[in-house]
Amino acid sequence: MKVFLYYEDNEISTLHKTLKITLPKSWKSGPTSRLLKQFVESYNASSLGDIQPLNEEELHLAMMTTTTTTTTTIGSMNVDKKDDPIKMIPSDAIIETIIPDRANVFIRHGEWSITVERIELEKKKETEKALEYKASTVKCTHLGCNTRFPKGGPYPPCRYHIAPPVFHETAKFWSCCPDKKAYDWNDFETIQGCQTGVCTEVKQDETDQKQFLGGSDLREKTQGAQLKSIDDFNKAQVGGEAAPVLDRLERVMIDLGIEKELYDQVVNGIKQQKLKSNTTTSTVGEAELLEEVKSTLGSQLKSAMKAIAVEQLRIS
Repeated sequence: MKVFLYYEDNEISTLHKTLKITLPKSWKSGPTSRLLKQFVESYNASSLGDIQPLNEEELHLAMMTTTTTTTTTIGSMNVDKKDDPIKMIPSDAIIETIIPDRANVFIRHGEWSITVERIELEKKKETEKALEYKASTVKCTHLGCNTRFPKGGPYPPCRYHIAPPVFHETAKFWSCCPDKKAYDWNDFETIQGCQTGVCTEVKQDETDQKQFLGGSDLREKTQGAQLKSIDDFNKAQVGGEAAPVLDRLERVMIDLGIEKELYDQVVNGIKQQKLKSNTTTSTVGEAELLEEVKSTLGSQLKSAMKAIAVEQLRIS
């Protein structure tokens, strides 16, 4: 088992030192304080010790760990927070149980006689203190305001949101502020509320309001009008039922090789004729006019088709 010890806790870089130690088997089951003692002896025996000797009672070991993320609950939301990557190593911890092979261990200034028992005691005190604080305070019930204050006041000012948050795929935002999106919890927490007011401990009425929204809620909100059938769509167009008929006829005529300009000229010509012959032009709507155009054009096309049929019979 090998361990790399680094002393870099000094502004003067020339006093830094790195020491690689191959641990004897008997050391693995021994306390971590042995590593610190070995480093201090090596450091003080070198020329660095002549300049600034180290005192092991004023030092401790620390180790850079992989940053882990813990989840805490804030209001109705789960928030991820990153742990401190620097881990202090207790002096009475067993080496092989706390330090992996080829680990980078750092020598840092500060009291080194830190024991596992003392660390557990400090954690217990911090937990008890946090529980006491939580028991004597309440959290603001406004959305997005996580301020805690004494029960019964005084009530501090707060910024909050008026609508629940939206968690959709990787995006996170408040439904009342859709233009402010975040993609991780830290950024999401920094989105300031769109409303200002005073904190309250009165629970909001959540009868008809969800605590958070998702993709299905977004689709419900953005869903357009119910799809219509082709017939419904045609009937809803300007000009009533005649307009889509004439539009379809125009496409058919073009497919048959009749120029669009010629078709438009015929249709517009019939319109003008109808307008001139109608004494109540001012009261004639677009729908009624197109109906007359459709009827006239249909009659004329029918006559043309009959003429073609008569000619075919004559030839035959």
